[in-house]
Amino acid sequence: MELRNRLNDALKAAMIAKDKDRLSTLRLINAAIKDREIARRGEGTGDQGGVGDGEILAILAKMVKQRQESARAYEEGGRLELAEKERAEIAVIEEFLPRKLSDEDTEAAIQAAIREVGASSIRDMGKVIGLLKGKYAGQLDFGSVGPKVKELLA
Repeated sequence: MELRNRLNDALKAAMIAKDKDRLSTLRLINAAIKDREIARRGEGTGDQGGVGDGEILAILAKMVKQRQESARAYEEGGRLELAEKERAEIAVIEEFLPRKLSDEDTEAAIQAAIREVGASSIRDMGKVIGLLKGKYAGQLDFGSVGPKVKELLA
């Protein structure tokens, strides 16, 4: 819940500073977290607690990916001002994500996940990716991790 507190503090600071763009992005983040909490209640799991930091990181990583795709689409369509707005939102969201792992650290994380799962063939790729997503949400670019895992398991 530490991440949730950081988000709320940043939201308050943006309100005081009257930073409309930052405030808007922080509100979008809070809305996504609340949506996840509501969906969780609807699942009937009996877990009435809030969304944990791991889930928040996954939500933030998903939001960054969506905005990257949108920015790319806007650029292709010649809407540079909208692409720039998406990039500004990415910058705000990434403030709350842990730093991205270097190529060497990524390789080491993949190797460790393969050993931990006991993966021996390409059929185990889903287990490896699942473990990596659980441990390194927001720290890895899973678009590039997939091919690396496939290469190591082939």
